[in-house]
Amino acid sequence: MRMAKKLDLERILSKQGFGSRKLCRIMIINEEITVNGLICDDPSTEFELENLKFTVKGQTWEYREKSYLMMHKPSNYECSHKTQHHPTIYSLLPHPLVERGVQCIGRLDEDTTGLILISDDGQFIHRMSSPKHKVPKVYEVTCKHPILQTNIHALLSGVKLIDEDETIAALNVTQIGERIIHMTLAEGKYHQVKRMVAAISNRVEALKRIQIGELKLPDNLEIGEWRWLSDEDMIQLGVH
Repeated sequence: MRMAKKLDLERILSKQGFGSRKLCRIMIINEEITVNGLICDDPSTEFELENLKFTVKGQTWEYREKSYLMMHKPSNYECSHKTQHHPTIYSLLPHPLVERGVQCIGRLDEDTTGLILISDDGQFIHRMSSPKHKVPKVYEVTCKHPILQTNIHALLSGVKLIDEDETIAALNVTQIGERIIHMTLAEGKYHQVKRMVAAISNRVEALKRIQIGELKLPDNLEIGEWRWLSDEDMIQLGVH
């Protein structure tokens, strides 16, 4: 679906997650909104959506038809809107994005850190999470005990997990240190990395997702930070 060429300011703000049309109308009338650097106090004024930039109470935004984000997830955060024991990762995002209904794509356990994708585009979410697309994900796994070559061979050949009919194998395993490996998986089964490591008589001490598809967790994205996905990021995810 092509982006509408023009919308009135009241609808623009509401679509971008800044509240009901009534609330957005009030903010506009109160001169809390600037568009392309100029105050606009008329809610019915129409603007071209392409390359549209506006400020809400002094904060700058760019109009985006859909939201595509990455986050460096911290430990002790849950990937759920309704949390049980820990804060939600959505508390790390600006409120308008949460109001737009963004969802994380493939949950990470509360004690797992690293790269997570977030979006409100259902097709993109399906493309990234559907088992049939087999998008590879790379995890940095720190184990309690030293990892032997026989352990790596077992992970690559396939290990038997409880409640699974068939063995599960990693796509790739690279030894980084005595107790650290990088493990690449195409599935996203419940606690899969932890269960596979347990199957080789070891235990995961720390787990971090460092790559999805060809997209790596940026070195300059600090723990707890997020940013918009760039066009290059989308290409690395296989989305053109």
